[in-house]
Amino acid sequence: MLQIHINSMSENSSSSKITALAITFNEEANVERYVASLSFADEIIFVDSESTDQTVAIAQSLGVKVITRSFTNFSEQRNYAIEQATHDWILFFDLDEIISAELEEEIKTTVANPGNKTAFFIKRTFHFMGKRIRFGGWQNDKAIRLFNKNYGSYNGNLVHEEVKSDGQVGVLKNRLNHYSYKSFDNYNDKLNLYSKLQALNLYQKKKRPNGYHFFIRPLYRFFWQYLFRLGILDGKEGFILAYVHSFSVFKRYLQLWMMYRKIE
Repeated sequence: MLQIHINSMSENSSSSKITALAITFNEEANVERYVASLSFADEIIFVDSESTDQTVAIAQSLGVKVITRSFTNFSEQRNYAIEQATHDWILFFDLDEIISAELEEEIKTTVANPGNKTAFFIKRTFHFMGKRIRFGGWQNDKAIRLFNKNYGSYNGNLVHEEVKSDGQVGVLKNRLNHYSYKSFDNYNDKLNLYSKLQALNLYQKKKRPNGYHFFIRPLYRFFWQYLFRLGILDGKEGFILAYVHSFSVFKRYLQLWMMYRKIE
């Protein structure tokens, strides 16, 4: 097994030290790559949602601090992880996101001299079924992945959670590569989980589904992604993405309807 030493960066001042965080579940295939790409951080912490594979064992063997915690929702899990961080500056990447050497250097330079910014968006290049996706809205994908924990936390959404920062937010120049696709079943399972959590969020807000949500919203999602955002130019992969994401919209409202009907 690859041996990776997490850099202590003892020469850095405490204000520029970094904690890298991740929430994990059955990510054994990605752990070594992730830890290697973030070895410049002063500490790495996983909050693991009771993985049944070797995620925890591999991470611990590489010097990662692992805390096991039952999964509730994404915002709660991420905010709990932030509470465990020793340092103010947080890197919160997913294990299917790859940090290049250029992005690493930009992160270290930015943390050493953040100016008046307290958080930074990082643009993401999305890969699906072995292909880089250039259209369908994915070309504009970005998320806050670097932030000062004293000025930001996740917004409480059960899914599609975002960092809300009290200060000014910048954008880094270098991109990361996002490999969300492992297999079609895995990707579909992920969308199914997202749909369930979105349905629960709507249920808590007492939103009720109707014909518009079952018929118009899924169709709109498909045509918005496939035609209006030019997903058609990504070929078969663009069609598949538009189709499965539109179906996940249908499932969201089906699951919401089932919640009101008390149907499992």
